[in-house]
Amino acid sequence: MEAGLKAVAVYRDNCKGSQPLAVLGEKREEGPRPLRRKLPDERVAITHKFSVEGQEGYVTVGLFEDGKPGELFITMAKEGSTLSGVMDAFATAISLTLQYGVPLEFLVNKFSHVRFEPSGWTNNPQIPYAKSIIDYIFRWLAAKFLPAEDQAAVGVQPLPSDSTPVALPVFRQQAALPGMSTSEGAQLFVNQADAPPCPNCGMVMVRNGACYKCMNCGTVHGCS
Repeated sequence: MEAGLKAVAVYRDNCKGSQPLAVLGEKREEGPRPLRRKLPDERVAITHKFSVEGQEGYVTVGLFEDGKPGELFITMAKEGSTLSGVMDAFATAISLTLQYGVPLEFLVNKFSHVRFEPSGWTNNPQIPYAKSIIDYIFRWLAAKFLPAEDQAAVGVQPLPSDSTPVALPVFRQQAALPGMSTSEGAQLFVNQADAPPCPNCGMVMVRNGACYKCMNCGTVHGCS
């Protein structure tokens, strides 16, 4: 004890916030961080009223300066319901996804044709039948913001005044029955767009006038 010390304390590095000495280790290099593109305080928005099997709601899309969607709000007619809360949280997650740069077409392909209740007929001629509210919203987004070929790929019907031919997706063209001509296969695709599954055998039904008919078992469904 020649130095006159009574005790010696040894600390592990970072064991205490008030330790007398600290060893500076090598700093870890952080990878690239995603950048969030925020919307301006004043932005243009589109609000659309929808109805799926009598369940009404509103979808509002806020736009970036270049006209691309950057935020999503979903308001259900029945405030305070579980469905309303779930849709609100889901819309917030999609808004963040868009602002962090995920392309809209990826989201449309992922969430179109998702099936759960409520599902049924709508008042939109481009999406006459929706398999769920999520299915309706993302196919409506496709109709508003994506090109015609992407709309056709998810079953969005062209407007009656639109005479532009719609390209058929390759996988739907190949789904024609053996011996069916190309024109017949194209007509089958148009008749199957937005068609519900058969309640008896599960096959995709075909539009037959105001109804849908199953080509497998003959069941008729959905007549107004």
